[in-house]
Amino acid sequence: MAVSLMNARTREPVATSVELAVTRKSRRRGLLGRDRLEDSAALILEPCAAVHTAFMRFHIDVVFVNRGGYAVKIVEDVPPWRIALSARAHAVIEMAAGSLRRLDLSLGDRLYVLPASDTAGTLTSSRDGKNSWTSFCA
Repeated sequence: MAVSLMNARTREPVATSVELAVTRKSRRRGLLGRDRLEDSAALILEPCAAVHTAFMRFHIDVVFVNRGGYAVKIVEDVPPWRIALSARAHAVIEMAAGSLRRLDLSLGDRLYVLPASDTAGTLTSSRDGKNSWTSFCA
């Protein structure tokens, strides 16, 4: 199912093409092997509190969110061969470098995942059926 990443404060999309990396294998793979990430795309790694850009071919923007989906740390333009982390994070959102400059995204903003076809903001459950940060709570 296609999902979008939304900002609760602005009600605007942060990314319209979102991949979820929720297994050990998919988190380990991450963005490795890619030449770029589209401007409207994001990769969400959950659970995750640290990322590295070893062997990557491009810079990325990174948003760390807690279990509630609130942005607790924002790191822009992370080049290859670097590490970014946040002890308070439960998940990480990786986007193309420069994405955060175009968006009105601030620390404390609540981000949530919404089915791409759903503009009404109905509840979307996480992979285990519980209401995690990846669900929209009206």
